[in-house]
Amino acid sequence: MSSLMEYKCPNCGGAVNFDTSSQSLKCPYCDTTFDMESAKAYDEDLNDVQENEIKWDEYNEKSGNGDWQEGEQDQMITYVCESCAGEIIADDTVAGTKCPYCGNPVIIKNQFAGTFRPDFVIPFQLDKKIAKLKLKEFMKGKPLLPKYFATENHIDEIKGLYVPFWLFDCDTDAKIRYKATKVRTWSDTNYRYTRTDFYSLIREGSMDFTKVPVDGSTKMEDAYMESIEPFDYSGLVEFQTAYLAGLLTNKYDVDADKSIPRANERIKNSVVKSFQETIHGYSSCIAESTNIKLNSGEISYALLPVWILNSTYKGKMYSFAMNGQTGKFVGELPIDKGRAFGFFMAIFGGLAVVGSTLALLL
Repeated sequence: MSSLMEYKCPNCGGAVNFDTSSQSLKCPYCDTTFDMESAKAYDEDLNDVQENEIKWDEYNEKSGNGDWQEGEQDQMITYVCESCAGEIIADDTVAGTKCPYCGNPVIIKNQFAGTFRPDFVIPFQLDKKIAKLKLKEFMKGKPLLPKYFATENHIDEIKGLYVPFWLFDCDTDAKIRYKATKVRTWSDTNYRYTRTDFYSLIREGSMDFTKVPVDGSTKMEDAYMESIEPFDYSGLVEFQTAYLAGLLTNKYDVDADKSIPRANERIKNSVVKSFQETIHGYSSCIAESTNIKLNSGEISYALLPVWILNSTYKGKMYSFAMNGQTGKFVGELPIDKGRAFGFFMAIFGGLAVVGSTLALLL
């Protein structure tokens, strides 16, 4: 009984044929050539390395910190924004406030209930004064920033907010296949030549991950939350309601199960990047297929400290976020169109002068 094996070109993916003149396999589309043993090993690796979905233990009242204890929620109040429907939690010492997401006033709707009790919390280490200072530092050296926006009294709202995060712990075994190239160029009196060699590289190993964070709120900008990482988990303590006194807490609306795809993506990207950093001496290197197996996957629920700053300029609200533990600051700044035009003309004018001078010299 015979079987048919089709070999694929590692460069363009086209089907290759045996070339009698070179006694090797040759791609009719891009002219890449390679010996049959290399092609066979390539296909064996391709069949061996397959995608594998990571599986996690379910997060529930048994695996986590469980339900709220009796009396723990008595002093907690849920504020609901009538504009964006954002929900935040505070103790009853917090009076009427503004929504940290859209800036509109929020009102008390009901007592806090219906969510898991957090396992951990990182208490705020930096106060509102530091948040203001970090915003000033963030605006320094921005020549296109409107002058009016940079004034301190233009800050509409600064709120300390505990943001819900799901933290993922796991051990992984991985096997990743990379496609790499080595490019060599040379020339003679008539032509310039380029030769590209293609390689199939396999990397295998294990990596352990501790507390990979995934934001549990759709109201928080994921790019902002990931940009203010990392948090120092040595400051993680067992949750107590006292940490919420006088502060706001974002109520999670993305549960642990729905956060798993993002956790898987972050873990996979970290493994692929870390393994790729062990590859040296090639002109290019890209991951073609991965096999990442999870040995154990545990999920915990934590509240992490974030300062939210809002400022309005010409009817548009600009939001900033600061890590309430480390001070890392991110945000979007407006651009003064008049300054931007002047800046562009200065550069363009300078280049025009240089061009005219060179023309005269020539």
